[in-house]
Amino acid sequence: MPSLSPSDVQSRLISVPDWVVESGELVRTFLFKDFRASMSFVNKLADLSEQAGHHPDIDIRYNKVRLALVTHDAGGLTTKDFDLAAGADKLV
Repeated sequence: MPSLSPSDVQSRLISVPDWVVESGELVRTFLFKDFRASMSFVNKLADLSEQAGHHPDIDIRYNKVRLALVTHDAGGLTTKDFDLAAGADKLV
């Protein structure tokens, strides 16, 4: 799967407005009421990621969950990243 051009990335960011591109990765930090809610989200995300065959980098800090997406084998962002970002958004 080819990586998206910078202009394609910018146009796709409209569909996932809470996400930003940082250092070539699609990133969002989710805020939850507590650790249990964070872990519930991560467990749902794990199922979604397995179904998609695409796995984010996940950083859990009590009630904050930071996701970073990039398609390593494509060398950049692809539609897979934006699809998983949209799926993660639907989980909250």
